[in-house]
Amino acid sequence: MKCLLVFTLLLTCGELHADEVIFYRCTDATGALTVQNMPCPKGMQQTTKVMQAVATPPPTLAPVATPAAAVLPVLPVLSAAPHAPPVAAPKPPVAPVARKALPPLFQCRTREGQNYLSETSDPPGRCLALRVTGLDGNPDTGAGEACEIVRDTCTAVETAQHCATWHQRVRDAEAAPRSVTSTRAAQSLQDEHQRLQKLWDSSDCAEPK
Repeated sequence: MKCLLVFTLLLTCGELHADEVIFYRCTDATGALTVQNMPCPKGMQQTTKVMQAVATPPPTLAPVATPAAAVLPVLPVLSAAPHAPPVAAPKPPVAPVARKALPPLFQCRTREGQNYLSETSDPPGRCLALRVTGLDGNPDTGAGEACEIVRDTCTAVETAQHCATWHQRVRDAEAAPRSVTSTRAAQSLQDEHQRLQKLWDSSDCAEPK
């Protein structure tokens, strides 16, 4: 009986000795104190303190019920749609250019037999100079000046020839400045050509560009 008691005491002492905990108090050069469960690093002042650990029985774990496997719905596999190229936004419709009808043309003829084109059927009258004679009928003794107002006769250009006649008129006006030597007269003819060209470009006779 005594042997059993001694064996029990020894076993209890062994268990207590196994549950001892050593704490290390480490102090560095600045006096800062650190308490840890392992030896202090070199260069630090070390003191130890042995404490008895409190034996605690392991907690009894209740059996954990294994949850039933969750049934997940089977999702259909979606195939990736092919990458479609970006669709360009439609361009706004271009408004048609409003074109105007060219003014009517008239073929005019002077008393001297010269022909020209005019945009009016009644061009201004021209002063045709007359020869002045003296009272005795002598042309060499006549004084002063006199003229006769004459008007050219004009007829409308036919509708079927309207565009072609206008086109020819623009081409003739383009070449007219090269036939004069006066700078002022050439500039006047160039201005007239530019006016006629603008009328032609915006007309319903010209082909759209």
